[in-house]
Amino acid sequence: MVVEAGRRSSPQSADALATLCEIYWFPLYAYVRRQGQSTDDAQDLTQAFFAHLLDKQTLRVADRERGHFRSFLLTSLKHFLAKQWRRDAAQKRGGGRAPIALDFDDGETRYRIAPSHESTPEKLFERQWALTLLARALATLHREFEASGKAARFVSLKMYLGGEKSRVPYRELAGQLDTSEGAVKVAIHRMRRRYRAILRDEIRHTVDAAEDVDDELRRLFDALTP
Repeated sequence: MVVEAGRRSSPQSADALATLCEIYWFPLYAYVRRQGQSTDDAQDLTQAFFAHLLDKQTLRVADRERGHFRSFLLTSLKHFLAKQWRRDAAQKRGGGRAPIALDFDDGETRYRIAPSHESTPEKLFERQWALTLLARALATLHREFEASGKAARFVSLKMYLGGEKSRVPYRELAGQLDTSEGAVKVAIHRMRRRYRAILRDEIRHTVDAAEDVDDELRRLFDALTP
């Protein structure tokens, strides 16, 4: 996906870049906000950064031999901010291009409800990166359940994927689903296994080799630790 986004002559380049923006824009926006930028300035800087990726063909050097794309992207943003910090980003918004569609209203809401404890911009970026991948994996799992006509079952079982304290007991859930307690346990086990597989696949797209997935997965959960 990163390689395709960097190939400006490729018909798939625009779609690949749009997908990358969808995945990574909020962690980057949160990083800029934590740097002390106002809402408007952070929006302008985030838009300008993605325009920079397009105009300077920065993604062309983000090949798999250079490590994790997450690290590459944050380093690129830091370099960009160092050059843009005192410029009027609003006047250069989008670098002359049509702005990339980013839901900044939703992003600002998410930023304001993030944990208020003191953390560095880097730690906030890591946390939002982790939450983004988890959310994408959950959305993929949801679509799979819907496609198989089991959307209602997904709603009933998804609480067992995380650490919710208010989980419904297996016996009670079995009654709600008109099945046995054993069948519920099997369904939850399969759902968790599929969720882990989807999450690993999401991570696989952002690292340079399959053997790096486990390390990146550990970093993901470390980033979620308060």
